[in-house]
Amino acid sequence: MKSFSKVTVAALLGLSVLSTSVYADAAKGQKLYAKKLKSVCGVSGGKFAATHSQMEWESAKDEGTLTDLFLGACPAGADVINSDKFQKKYKSHIFDFVYEFANDSGNVPAC
Repeated sequence: MKSFSKVTVAALLGLSVLSTSVYADAAKGQKLYAKKLKSVCGVSGGKFAATHSQMEWESAKDEGTLTDLFLGACPAGADVINSDKFQKKYKSHIFDFVYEFANDSGNVPAC
């Protein structure tokens, strides 16, 4: 019975560690913006994120128009933003970045 308990605890611990990597991250979004969009957009991450408030970013995500807001803030980055890789892998991280550093958040990014 003790070995079953140990295996169960180990499995739960392993699942909790794996599940945390699935969530988006504002710091990762900041790095992705700096790497993928900053040179294309020609503006700092702070200016990009501050184009809208947290409520505007969140409602766009809920309504499915987040890509349109990204394109509005950076029309020159249309090729990058509309790519499948961006939509599948980077969009949630970039959203967390812009939400964290929106114009009403009081936070200022380093990029």
